Amino acid sequence: MIAQAAPDIVALQEVDVLRKRTGLVDQAEEIARALGMDSHFHPAVRVLEELYGDAILTTLPSVLKKTGQLPGRPGLRTLEPRGALWAEVDAGGVALQVLNTHLSLVARERRTQTDVLFGPDWMGRDDCQSPVALVGDFNLVPRSRVYRRLSERMNDVQRAPGLGRPKPTFPAGFPVLRIDHVFTRGSISVRSVDVIRTEVTRVASDHLPLVVELELHAPTPQSALD
Repeated sequence: MIAQAAPDIVALQEVDVLRKRTGLVDQAEEIARALGMDSHFHPAVRVLEELYGDAILTTLPSVLKKTGQLPGRPGLRTLEPRGALWAEVDAGGVALQVLNTHLSLVARERRTQTDVLFGPDWMGRDDCQSPVALVGDFNLVPRSRVYRRLSERMNDVQRAPGLGRPKPTFPAGFPVLRIDHVFTRGSISVRSVDVIRTEVTRVASDHLPLVVELELHAPTPQSALD
């Protein structure tokens, strides 16, 4: 399914590495190898040798900049540990900062986690400049308060002019919720957005794939301050 879309960059969530339930396979490496890509992986969950987390795959030159856990809400029981990873991808001479995450099912945790991602350890760092793409399974619907806070700071690609009505991604069999997002900041234009609905995508995951074509522009001194 990924190969048919022929992307330059892939962001995956809920990736198993050396887990018994998926035959002790390193899914990040196996999928990347099948696609002719390099992979970066961060385990949000570790149980002995078994790992579970998020991955960025790409055909382009890339450097892993940061991985880390995202906090839960103090005093609130965390349903599942969450994390994020950040890779810098050389897209034709333009350094694209790609951050992939999978946020909590709990609204209060999502607020804390997005605040951390915008803080000094992640997108607030001096080396996380335009252009930036924050992507993943946010467990956020557009009417939520956290989504509104995110969309005030970054651009939701499905809201770009001329692209028509935004498309839901979950659940794959009968999608009604739009909880998987690509947010951008800086010198980026959105050329197209598609949510692929086929027999294959309905069984490949419980989420439909969100495929986005972006046009990157070399940042000027002014846009680098955005």
